[in-house]
Amino acid sequence: MATTTKKDYYELLGVKKSASADDIRKAFRKLARKYHPDVNPGDKAAEERFKAISEANDVLSDPKKRKIYDQVGFYSDNIDAATAEAYARAGGGGGGFQGGFPGGQASAGPHGAQFDFGGFDFSDLFEGGRGRKSTSAGSGGFRDIFSGIFGGRGAATQEGPEPGSDLEYQVNVPFWTAIRGGVMRLNITRRDACTNCRGRGYVESPGKCPECNGTGQITQTGGRMKFNVTCPRCHGTGKNISTCAVCHGEGSVERTEPLEIRIKGGTRDGQRIRIAGRGNAGLRGGPGGDLYVIIRTGDHPVFHREGDDIHLTVPVTATEAALGAKIEVPTIDGRTMLKIPPGTQSGQKLRLREKGVPSATKDGVRGDEIVEVKITVPMPRDEKTKELLRELAKLNPEDPRAELFKNL
Repeated sequence: MATTTKKDYYELLGVKKSASADDIRKAFRKLARKYHPDVNPGDKAAEERFKAISEANDVLSDPKKRKIYDQVGFYSDNIDAATAEAYARAGGGGGGFQGGFPGGQASAGPHGAQFDFGGFDFSDLFEGGRGRKSTSAGSGGFRDIFSGIFGGRGAATQEGPEPGSDLEYQVNVPFWTAIRGGVMRLNITRRDACTNCRGRGYVESPGKCPECNGTGQITQTGGRMKFNVTCPRCHGTGKNISTCAVCHGEGSVERTEPLEIRIKGGTRDGQRIRIAGRGNAGLRGGPGGDLYVIIRTGDHPVFHREGDDIHLTVPVTATEAALGAKIEVPTIDGRTMLKIPPGTQSGQKLRLREKGVPSATKDGVRGDEIVEVKITVPMPRDEKTKELLRELAKLNPEDPRAELFKNL
């Protein structure tokens, strides 16, 4: 829906500009009952009045639409909140397009574009008047015009410093390096500031900008409007500049450089190491981004790490598990003794306190080593061994599977 500047929605509904949402709703209902076509059959004037108050209510009852209407002085679906806000900051709003246009002219002042748009029907820029569908050209023209005047999307304004983007790299760290610490060397590909143009994306030549003749502004037209906007060639500097031949206007070039990463002892898988300023370079003097190195720790054939704990599986003989024993097991610090309690079952886990990985974040704190017992069954190689096993079975006649059948 598009409107013109000649419509005062508040006046149509008979409310003040400060009216609350409830006041607007009540005013519309009262007028709707009076001018509804069902109440006034065949009355064209009442029908048009009903359409007008319905249009007013549609805008003023919607907080977002009402804000745009209050800022710009009219409403259209082709105006977004950012454009309306930019216009309001530039000194427009509240019906600022009323007065004696056409052929008005805008010029740049200390706070942006100065203009006098009186009497101009802005619905020409959207839908060609009420009741006609908008076109992409109409929508784009309005947005382009307002962008040029108020610095919105597409405006060719002088750009300031721009920070560089962050980078992420994954590095595979060997198992022992992650536990004990060390140095990893890798090559980082990043965008660095172009030395030819000092990160600006353009180089200066003698003379004035040929586009604006050194003024920094050019005149654009939109329909019957004329206004001055920042020169897109020189970005408002008035200087004779051209695109940098080295970086092709990017302001940065891609470079690969070596980097040493210090890995702290106890570093975990998935941990991120931040290196400030080593991401992509900023533009026009902006700060560089950061580099984040994501650690991926390697595996080990015996040990399995979970956080700061070390897990491993140790084979135990049936007699050791039944009678109990002290056995030698490996740790990340070397060998140590582990007590196997009598009657230990296969799959049972035993804990060695503080035999895990030293914490990378808490001084003096270590994880544990978790040992899972795996009972090995002896293979009888002679008749004597078989006889001993038979005797053992007679001495232990219990059925280990009996519990399986109790709840069937």
